[in-house]
Amino acid sequence: GRETRLRVVLRVRPLTCTETRRGDRRVVHSLGDGTIHVSAARHDATFGFSAVFDAGASQEAVFEGSGMRQLVELALDGFSCTVFAFGQTGSGKTYTLMGPLTQSETPPAAPGLLGLMQRSFACLLEQSRSRGSDLALSASYLEIYNEQVRDLLSPGPPCALPLRWSKTRGFYVENQLSVDFESLEAIADLLLQGSQRRQTSAHALNRHSSRSHALLTIHVRSRAVSARKGRGGGQSITPPTWVPQPSACPSKQGTLCFVDLAGSERVKETGSSGELSVEANNINRSLLALGHCISLLAKARGKRTHIPYRDSKLTRLLARSLGGSGITLMVACISPSSRCLSETLSTLHYASRARRVTTRP
Repeated sequence: GRETRLRVVLRVRPLTCTETRRGDRRVVHSLGDGTIHVSAARHDATFGFSAVFDAGASQEAVFEGSGMRQLVELALDGFSCTVFAFGQTGSGKTYTLMGPLTQSETPPAAPGLLGLMQRSFACLLEQSRSRGSDLALSASYLEIYNEQVRDLLSPGPPCALPLRWSKTRGFYVENQLSVDFESLEAIADLLLQGSQRRQTSAHALNRHSSRSHALLTIHVRSRAVSARKGRGGGQSITPPTWVPQPSACPSKQGTLCFVDLAGSERVKETGSSGELSVEANNINRSLLALGHCISLLAKARGKRTHIPYRDSKLTRLLARSLGGSGITLMVACISPSSRCLSETLSTLHYASRARRVTTRP
């Protein structure tokens, strides 16, 4: 019930081959101790975060240094936990969360390249076995495409699902499919199945650009063990025994939600037109709504006005994570290229505001 700040970490991707050939300068430099410095013409600024991972940081280093392991443990303890990656299109969000995208018929990615999701799945299953508790694990996977919520795990072509509100559950997706799993292979298959159905396209800045926001949620349910008193015979002096019996109701229900936001983009830079332009406008509009909510939440509680969660489907689904009872990790992803300076600064300011947001887990 105590106030806790959102944990915000920063990841700087390497310069791409195209950027190097083009002669782009590196304008972002890590100073250590969670500090980043931006140095360019008319721009000289320093930003601080919980942790900064530069271009040479491994996927393992990001997992351990971001606090992701602790988030998994909190989900097992019954908390609502969320991690989301945001930043400009092509800044490495999906790679950070999922590692290299592979098809079902191709060999899986090398273990060292696996992202936060797969490492968290392994950690979750390992922790659940070591605790020896009666856990039930299930997963749901959806995308928000052009302001429509679509289930990525249900069979058949994706169809729009209604978003509802209730006093007990908050905002939720009606009729969303949730699939039970017990092994690392099973949840990895669900992740691959949903990711292959997700809406993606190619443009000038990214050959595999996500055109939707995706939310994969792991539901963790643990059942309590209650005690039932056993009675002996009439003359017995044996003390009563306590026999553990499974409780009828779950004692803890935690969630671990991974949010891969579509990247902000400028149509002029991406060369998008037609349907791609419509998608870009919807993406930017929902990210703007998210940024507005974060700006208002960053104010002191006594100075806050109404938080407009209803402005987009994305902010409705993230309401609990941002300003409610959840625990949230934000991973800001940026490019070090001088050509991306404007979007990089926008992401850094966005992330800096988010550090002032507090929740009550």
